[in-house]
Amino acid sequence: MADVLYTKDILRLAADVPRLERLDEADYSARKVSPICGSRIDVDITIENGRVADYGQSVRACALGQASAAIMGAAVVGLPLSVFEQAAEDMAAFLKGEREAPPEAFGVAGVFAPAKDYKSRHASILLPFEAMAEIAAKARQTA
Repeated sequence: MADVLYTKDILRLAADVPRLERLDEADYSARKVSPICGSRIDVDITIENGRVADYGQSVRACALGQASAAIMGAAVVGLPLSVFEQAAEDMAAFLKGEREAPPEAFGVAGVFAPAKDYKSRHASILLPFEAMAEIAAKARQTA
């Protein structure tokens, strides 16, 4: 299993997670924990004109969770908050094999294709997507 899941691309992403500093003054924050393995991510964002202006994260996760956090950290700034709830649903559907490709803004997440057959690993991969979906929902409710 390790040979299939922990590819060079996954390990490369996991070794270089951007934005690993929590924000001192966040507009919104979220924590997500995988009930299966205990992987955890804390996410902070600031918003400007409906878009993510800044992003910080603390990640305690396996290589899959770290790689997913790296993908989110690299893509998130500048994206409108409105994309994140759908992105989380689309990423979950991709992992379940119900969708051919990951969400467009996170196309590099295609590296997780081998994880489709390992449902127990999906929760770690989805942590940053679910955190951002929660933040987007909070922002929508308070707007």
